[in-house]
Amino acid sequence: MSVELNHTIVHARSNRESAEFLAHLLDLEAGAEWGPFVPVSLSNGVTLDFATIPAESITPQHYAFLIGDAEFDEALRRIRAAGITYYADPHLKQPGEINHHHGGRGLYFMDPAGHGMEIITRPYGSHAVTSAE
Repeated sequence: MSVELNHTIVHARSNRESAEFLAHLLDLEAGAEWGPFVPVSLSNGVTLDFATIPAESITPQHYAFLIGDAEFDEALRRIRAAGITYYADPHLKQPGEINHHHGGRGLYFMDPAGHGMEIITRPYGSHAVTSAE
């Protein structure tokens, strides 16, 4: 049997708020509460199970999503429409820009719980690294 990631728990100040935030930006659906979780299912079968915990207990994590070019355009449109600050780099030094690493496009933004979210159109290592837009 192969090894695949099935699900992971994403800590949030509000499970519903964080799940709906990500689902809206990536054109996904936040599912019905299941116990303490609000799930968001990805197209590869992995589920992000958002769980509410005290804000002081949240350790910010990084989540990267590989999406298609059309999905990137739509996500960027939604990010801009919502007034969400986005960056070309993981150190958050290039606001309002996207990168063109690995022959694709990418950007970073923060979710309501402080997690670093990233969307990319090409997997890392798939092409030479170039500069930010």
